[in-house]
Amino acid sequence: MIENLMMGLGTALTPGNLLWCFVGVLAGTVIGLLPGLGSSTGVAVLIPLTLGFEPVTALIMLAGIYYGSQYGGTITSVLISTPGEASSVATTFDGYQMARRGRAGAALSIAAIGSFAAAIASLLLLSALAPVFARMALNFGPAENLAVMVLGLATIIGFSGGSRLSGVAMAGLGLLLAMVGIDSATAESRFTFGSTNLLGGIPFVEVMIGLFAVGEVLYQLRVGEATPIRARFRDLVITREELRRSGGPIVRGSLIGFVLGCLPGAGSTLASFMAYGVEKRVSRRRSEFGSGAIEGVAAPESANNAAANANFIPTLALGIPGGATTAILLGALLVYGVQPGPLMFEEQPELVWGLLASFFIGNVMLLVLNLPLAPLFAQLLRIPYAYLYPVIICTSFVGAYSIDNSLYSVWIVFVFGVVGYLMKLLGLPVAPLVLGLVLGPLLEKALVQTSALGDGGFVLVAQSPIALATLCLAAALAFGPALLAGVRRRIGPAAGAPRPAAPASATPGPTTETTTETTTETTTEREDP
Repeated sequence: MIENLMMGLGTALTPGNLLWCFVGVLAGTVIGLLPGLGSSTGVAVLIPLTLGFEPVTALIMLAGIYYGSQYGGTITSVLISTPGEASSVATTFDGYQMARRGRAGAALSIAAIGSFAAAIASLLLLSALAPVFARMALNFGPAENLAVMVLGLATIIGFSGGSRLSGVAMAGLGLLLAMVGIDSATAESRFTFGSTNLLGGIPFVEVMIGLFAVGEVLYQLRVGEATPIRARFRDLVITREELRRSGGPIVRGSLIGFVLGCLPGAGSTLASFMAYGVEKRVSRRRSEFGSGAIEGVAAPESANNAAANANFIPTLALGIPGGATTAILLGALLVYGVQPGPLMFEEQPELVWGLLASFFIGNVMLLVLNLPLAPLFAQLLRIPYAYLYPVIICTSFVGAYSIDNSLYSVWIVFVFGVVGYLMKLLGLPVAPLVLGLVLGPLLEKALVQTSALGDGGFVLVAQSPIALATLCLAAALAFGPALLAGVRRRIGPAAGAPRPAAPASATPGPTTETTTETTTETTTEREDP
């Protein structure tokens, strides 16, 4: 591995490749800042500009756009609750709340640090284990993918806040919205009501912009929080305690992101949501999640960057895209005359290892660019909201229109902006709806394929040890907390009960069926003089 990386560094450190790597990460950061564009759109638009480049130079630049846009989307997620990337949605939950408390600089700093650490760790794993994980990914068929989607839905419990029922209901609404469009089994339209615009389904990016950006602006106008944040510069800098708290989330998020990124089609979005859900469960400060916990920024940011790098394993080693952006990069490889697959590592090692080595260089560039600028980005919150809100609204609608050059996208943003406002007003969780909308098409595809291959049944799931183990983990995530709470309620009173038992005749009324509250009140009355 060391020899291969040294060969790759020799390729990536040439002046031309360094220049275009820097152009890529800088352009990616700007693209991530613009709602509605995202890395896939940015890469697709800029492919024609790279046709005259050497294949390795072109891929280095396009890959820089890919992981540069991950951090660009984080900036708007934290500052104005407008995710520039789908994978940055989970960062919004706590990052924006940190910004509201004057800690935007710390949120952006830990995002940069977590992204860098996750990228380096995932790249080392990628370099060492790419062939192994490529062979493992071949074992993932429809049944295994179905189990992974169920595991993703099980994390909804972690996003439900105080009411599990409302979380499940919002997830159901998200799955229902995901069903709009063409039935993947019969190829017939459903829930379109005769509209040709709905044949392609309800677009996720427009829904995301409406729920988070427009919905947040309408809600802030309603509650009257129109005073800009006045934080001192030293309040914007990350503290040593916040760094200590973020260590574990970065490690766990990196591992989750790398594993899910290796699976074809899983993508960074699912990885960031799952990392957030896992962190909320294992954290000692789970009550702070949703109100500005720095762990809620570190975990999803680490996961989406680790997944972005791991997406290249199935793309390069199998010729199967790991996500939307790597699907476009796969097409670019074919345009450059490069055939991805198991023999690519042997036939074109300079291209493969030059590309992987450029990830190290590009992430160092991102860290150097963004870490010192994090407090400066946070200064944008000093702008009076009378000027900031119109900019957010205009940027959201312009970004939505630029996706398909259609007013239909603008109307989707407006409608879901109102929906987001009403959900905030009623205290309903937004995250389960978004997760249901993301996983809906993937879940349906895996469900249809599993059923078709099993002659209408799900015998393939029962025959797959990987699928069964994943479903057991999903069941533990979904029902484990309730079972543990029940066990604690039964064990707790017994463990804390006094040794001398009161005589049965001393207290008339209920006996062994008496609740803890009644027993406590009776004991207190007995001890009073």
